Amino acid sequence: MGNGNKAEMLIAVCAVLTSAIAVFIAWDQGRVMRAQQHGAVFPVVQIEGFVSATAETSSMGIRLTNSGVGPALIERVDMLKDGEPVETLAPYAAAFPPGYQQSWSSLIGRAVAPGDTITPLRVDWPRGEVTLEQRNVAAAAWSELDVEICYCSVFNRCWTARGLGMGVSMSRAEPVKRCERSNKDIFEDLANDVRAPQTEPTPEVE
Repeated sequence: MGNGNKAEMLIAVCAVLTSAIAVFIAWDQGRVMRAQQHGAVFPVVQIEGFVSATAETSSMGIRLTNSGVGPALIERVDMLKDGEPVETLAPYAAAFPPGYQQSWSSLIGRAVAPGDTITPLRVDWPRGEVTLEQRNVAAAAWSELDVEICYCSVFNRCWTARGLGMGVSMSRAEPVKRCERSNKDIFEDLANDVRAPQTEPTPEVE
């Protein structure tokens, strides 16, 4: 092989290497850009039970907060007992002492903005109508339940997260391929199926 042919081959090899490096750099830059885009809209959903008391009322309920930097699209919410979904919350609502007012907010299909908090279920008693012990007994019945949520980002990356009982923090969210949209909202069903002894449930305005 002559010197001319060697030079041409060397130039060709260098051109191929340069093209390969350029392709890799473009791919890596695209990967970094996609990661930055996803990171800029990363939702972090937390849901927990709470009990509280003021001079006027005694309360318990469930609240959901998006602590991330992007909106969370709620696709599925399940209440679990011993790892199995429960069909209705009515038996647990039956543990509420009488004289309460129930408020609720639907979750399925909802977009929760960063920093927003939603209360899917809240129960209030006038302070003189229920003792703290009675309220705590009702909260203990609800603490047998786990809450599992499947939610997605605006780029359709999805996660499931689970909270364990009243006042217990959620587990770390686990990525999933997709969320199957729930056909019903269990909190809305509770509002439709269960009526407080003295007051009708009222939708919570966010």
